[in-house]
Amino acid sequence: MRLSTPGTSEDYVTGRLWRLARLPHCPWHPRGGCRLARHGTYERADPPGALIARWYCPLERRTVSALPDALASHQRGTLADVGATIRAIERAGSVACAARTIRQDIELPGALRYLGRLSRRVRAALVAIKGLEPRLFVGLSPTLAAFAERLDVDVVAVPATLRARSARHLLGLPSPIGFAPRRIGSGHDGAPSPHRSGRDPPGVRTEARVLLPEPEPPSR
Repeated sequence: MRLSTPGTSEDYVTGRLWRLARLPHCPWHPRGGCRLARHGTYERADPPGALIARWYCPLERRTVSALPDALASHQRGTLADVGATIRAIERAGSVACAARTIRQDIELPGALRYLGRLSRRVRAALVAIKGLEPRLFVGLSPTLAAFAERLDVDVVAVPATLRARSARHLLGLPSPIGFAPRRIGSGHDGAPSPHRSGRDPPGVRTEARVLLPEPEPPSR
């Protein structure tokens, strides 16, 4: 689920904000009674030092984790990284042209596959979000540049901005913006998700939040 967090991924790591993450109720049992409990953390490979808070529901026998707004879902890195990569692809005009300058740490065929998958998933998310807010995004091309102009934000910030705007629909939106895992088989991308996918119970919205400590009163 989404962890509503201020700032960048660096702020999340330096502030160790996973320690302050709070879940208002169990996503499967909003009325309580399931003994939902904190279940430690797991570490992200990128950015270094980022831990993700996790809870366990004994009745459901499932865990749920709280992903901060700055981080991409179902892949390493941040949403700012995703925005920068897609911006480079859009400026280059094609994945093939962009692959010659992006992901030079891997061979060209691997870069083509990675960038192609990422580009398709981001485009699918943009198309879906257009349908969620047709009045705002009517006639808009499904590109980050077009969305950035309409939202009046930097292109790199578009993925994180759209995640926050579409918070109610993240389970159905493609990663890395949304939380829907990449499908397995049938020519689809990706690997299995560590959590079973599915919608929240009807009428229930669960979102983890960072609760900052109350400031101390000024000394007299």
